[in-house]
Amino acid sequence: MTKCTLDTQNKKLLSLAVAAAVGFSGISYAQESDEEAGSTLKKLEEVVVVGSRIKRDGYSSSSPIEVISPELATVQGIADVGSLLQSATIASGSPQVTAAISANGVTEGGIGASTISLRGLGANRTLVLLNGRRIGPAGVRGQVSSFDLNLMPLVAVERIEILKDGASTIYGSDAIAGVVNVITRKDEGASFDFYTSQPTRNGGEQSRLSLRWGSSSDRVSFSVMGDYIESKELKKGARQYFNCGQQYYFDPDTGARSDTIDPRTGQPWCNDLLWGHVWIYDYSGGIPRGAKAQFDRNGDLADYIPGFDPAIMETPEGWFPVAYDEPSFGVTDADHPFQDGESLVPSTEVYTLYADAEIQLTDTLTMYTEALLSQRETYVNGYRQFWTYIYNEDFDFGYFYGYEPTGSSLSTGWRGLQWLSPTAITDHADNSVEVKYARALVGFTGEINNYSWDLSAQYSRSSGDYISDRIYNDSIEDSWFASGSCVGTQSSVRGADCIDPRWLDAGFLAGDLNAEERAFLFGSEAGGTEYIQWSVEGSISGSLFDLPAGEALGAVGFQYRRDEIDDVPGDITLAGNAWGTSGAGITKGDDATKAIFGEIELPLLADLPGIQSLTMNASGRWTDVSSYGSDTTYKVGLNWEITPTIRVRASNGTSFRTPALFELYLADQTSFVGQRNIDPCIGWGQALLANPGYQRIADNCAADGIPDDFSGAAISATVVTGGGLGVLEAETSEAKTIGVVWQPEFANLSVSADYFDIKIEDQVSQLGAGQILYQCYDSDFFPNDPLCAQFDRDPLTNNQITEVRDSYINVAEQRNRGWDLAATWVYESDVGILTFETQHSFQIEDKVALFADTEENYNGYIGNPKWTGRFSLSLDRGAWSGVWSANIIGSAENYGLGDGDNLATIYPGTATEREVRLVLDTERVMYHNASVAYQFDNGLTARFGVSNVFDKTPPLLSRSSLVSRQGNSAFYSQYDWEGRSYFFNVRYEM
Repeated sequence: MTKCTLDTQNKKLLSLAVAAAVGFSGISYAQESDEEAGSTLKKLEEVVVVGSRIKRDGYSSSSPIEVISPELATVQGIADVGSLLQSATIASGSPQVTAAISANGVTEGGIGASTISLRGLGANRTLVLLNGRRIGPAGVRGQVSSFDLNLMPLVAVERIEILKDGASTIYGSDAIAGVVNVITRKDEGASFDFYTSQPTRNGGEQSRLSLRWGSSSDRVSFSVMGDYIESKELKKGARQYFNCGQQYYFDPDTGARSDTIDPRTGQPWCNDLLWGHVWIYDYSGGIPRGAKAQFDRNGDLADYIPGFDPAIMETPEGWFPVAYDEPSFGVTDADHPFQDGESLVPSTEVYTLYADAEIQLTDTLTMYTEALLSQRETYVNGYRQFWTYIYNEDFDFGYFYGYEPTGSSLSTGWRGLQWLSPTAITDHADNSVEVKYARALVGFTGEINNYSWDLSAQYSRSSGDYISDRIYNDSIEDSWFASGSCVGTQSSVRGADCIDPRWLDAGFLAGDLNAEERAFLFGSEAGGTEYIQWSVEGSISGSLFDLPAGEALGAVGFQYRRDEIDDVPGDITLAGNAWGTSGAGITKGDDATKAIFGEIELPLLADLPGIQSLTMNASGRWTDVSSYGSDTTYKVGLNWEITPTIRVRASNGTSFRTPALFELYLADQTSFVGQRNIDPCIGWGQALLANPGYQRIADNCAADGIPDDFSGAAISATVVTGGGLGVLEAETSEAKTIGVVWQPEFANLSVSADYFDIKIEDQVSQLGAGQILYQCYDSDFFPNDPLCAQFDRDPLTNNQITEVRDSYINVAEQRNRGWDLAATWVYESDVGILTFETQHSFQIEDKVALFADTEENYNGYIGNPKWTGRFSLSLDRGAWSGVWSANIIGSAENYGLGDGDNLATIYPGTATEREVRLVLDTERVMYHNASVAYQFDNGLTARFGVSNVFDKTPPLLSRSSLVSRQGNSAFYSQYDWEGRSYFFNVRYEM
């Protein structure tokens, strides 16, 4: 930024530059009347603003638009486009898919993907454009529908425009929550950019190296850019707040910690994942309920807990019962070293080559082209449990059914009226992903009789390979409840020579397997996903006729698009031989979309008292989708300039989204979930005593023959999911916005406020196995509610839930309401140019109704705070510049997800039964960032900064099914995982 005296117009232009740099919310700038201003603003004329096909002067629009510059990432220490977009307040107030989230759960796009979900309405309801044109999806596995933002290099970006309301009339399906339009750089010259970020603790380091060259002549201009970015793995053990998941309970009277204490360390008990135990299914009535056998690895368990009563259950020497009361839980092994080596943030490398060119063929005809080639490699370290079922040495099955006594010769030393489930742990649970993405676009634009036209075709192909560690299902389940050795037989699927793993050996259960056992139990497989999208689109726009208030503008166009998906899982999964993980078939399908659209902009009034100008914008679209049929959408907007300093804007429009390919064609997939996580009938008697509101569920469970003290079945339930071809309808939505922009004459100040209201009907979703069972047993129509037919319960196996069918369906609706506030102030002083910017999103409602008579308002829950914001203060003084900024995540609480109380009773019915207070809320969090830069005369700029200056760690939460945690920390996309980091950026422009 140059150091000079600013006249009024230059201040306006400076404000525009600042607004673009810090992400202003749709603020328009009035033109000055003098010739100099008109000449200066000529560069801003005749542009196409996101959300429209009409060329117009500047960023004045009836819809709220936010403009973000990559400079915002530079000053905050952000290295990639995905993180930059997810930090915008329109996104930071809702869950986002980040590398960490996708590495620790099942997300659309697969492991390592990074997507953008505006207003929390879903990435498949947020359309991403590149230079105003749709960019095809990328990712792995069957659930691919969105562009992976990892594949777009930050250094190629000039600015990002975010349209904050629906735009299906202009762009088609997916543009329900809004549109993200990435505009690439067109400037000339060569540049070198290096960035590195180093956390103060190991793990999570990032580095980026970019080279770019742009050139132009009278007829030809082009640019080419190469980019490499590396994000190193952040292991859970590298951060204290992730490496030991404690209960984090408090005494409700004194406020003191009330965790179970591990007497071996004197510290609160670490409870991440139980390991190395033999689960006991007791039929004698003498074993404490829930007890598990744990080997005494340090030789001191007898100092803290009693051993087994040999008259009830015999075990080999060194085994003790644990996990049945507080003292025994305190010595229960639940924090294996494998946990410390698990990836919280995976290691990722991305290589990108981007190029574009324009060739002016004639004075009125220009050819343009773009090419994007990118490759992402992601690796995740994991660990997991695995188990079998085995009789003890002399289990007497005939005791119950009159059969011959049954036992296992492999259970030497284990005797009594019990059968066993030895549960081992392994780090054979890694995943790697490689995504290769290619996009090519060619188009022509020109002028005919003062009308501008554009015709283009684009092709994109995402080819992804995913390699996963697997446990062979037949190596485990073939031997369930066997009475002796399997040696001499072959496994049922692979035909491998069977061996007898040392299931009851303490070393085996701790993850110490020999080579023969690993070869028999473990393998790996490679799957592949291909997603192809190609399209042809064209439009023509220009002046239609003159009105008293000005020129009427219009545009018409068409689009044809075809999408294809082909996901082939690995051989083990296709054979149904992957133990304890999702099984899947081949997902293959295609869809074709045809559309015609039109848009008109009418200047209704001008130069009247109270009406400086009043303009209406209207658009409509007819769309035909081969898998669904046809539909029409519309949008109407008003832009009312009351005075030169005050403007009101409003819009109302409809959108619709046809189901994505994976929602239609996803092959049946199977996964496994614990009964306790999904069955509302477990312990319904106690639940009713604690909460009278449980009465309907209790009545329906009783009517289903479930006893009031039902403890749940042992074996996990199978969940089957699949596509909804022939069943699903398209989603429809309506979006309303109204806002005001104020730019007073007395200061270089701009303020905007916008209200939004988006309602989606017939939303495509999966309910989840737990929701299906809960809604069934909570229904007034039990057992005839349709959801009650979506699962099976087998009374012959202790009322086990055997299968839950959870395919994609249309649910009732989702509604999101709130308002956005933005302001910027630029002040020139003797010290330098001072700029203050702030932006906030306030959410009023975020309701999801799964059925017509049910709804849940998630507004204010953790991950969906009612308020998010940011501010920055920058000073430019000659060659020096400095920025201090802060991102704000508002407070949130999840008490409403339960019975509204933060108290719980732990260890009921034991000597240590007590009430504890749970922490299920988070206070407001502010992440501060600071940086300073110096621009040398030779074109070199160096910047040094600190992100998360005060080293804020994620909020701490109590152990509860109502929150998502890693270790003790809230695990939601808004929070920073790495802690304080130092970053350095050097850029050389030639």
